[in-house]
This record gives sequence, structure tokens and C-alpha cells, in this order.
Amino acid sequence: QVQLVESGGGLVQPGGSLRLSCAASGNIFSVNKMGWYRQAPGKQRELVASITSDGSTNYVDSVKGRFTISRDNAKNTVYLQMNSLKPEDTAVYYCKLSIKIIPGINYDYWGQGTQVTVSS
Repeated sequence: QVQLVESGGGLVQPGGSLRLSCAASGNIFSVNKMGWYRQAPGKQRELVASITSDGSTNYVDSVKGRFTISRDNAKNTVYLQMNSLKPEDTAVYYCKLSIKIIPGINYDYWGQGTQVTVSS
């Protein structure tokens, strides 16, 4: 059994920063791709950033240069550093981890979501 715990969301003024964390625990052999998604009210969930096991990253255009995704493999944790936040970044942010529980068997696990609100 695997559990994901997200933290770090909150209310911040435009131009401010937040750092999200998502830690996985439980029966984990290895963690492959990690990603952060977000869903704003009335909108579809979108991929914000992802990072592979070898450290390759990918970002949606709207956050390039402002957000940074990173991972700590020893802690099975993924981070999202968000700088220069804008009101349009307001959403519930979810992490998704592709976890190998035994060799050859991968499952995708989602975090519980954390609210990020950017407002003055």
C-alpha cells in the first residue's frame, strides 16, 4: 500500500512564492515519473510540470521561468517551487507519481490535492 501526502499550499499575494511538497511512503520499490497537475474551478485538470527518474523536466508554457520541479529520490518526494505567482495560478494542485511496487508492476498514485490561492 502506498500513501501520498501533499503540503505547502495556501494564500499568497501576486508576485509571491510557495513551495509544494508531495511525499510517498509505503510499499515502494522505486518511483519513476513524478508530476504536478492543477485544476481551477470550471476547468479541466492540466499538467503543470513533470520530472523523470533521470531528472528531465517538462513545464506547461504558462509557468516556464516561474516554477521549478525537483525531486529527492531518497525521500520519494517531489517539490514544486512556485515564484512570481499570478492570480491565474489559483487552483487545486495535485501530485501524481508513477510508482513501481515490485519490478515490472507500475501504478499511478495521486495526492489528495492542496489549494493554492493567489489574491491581493
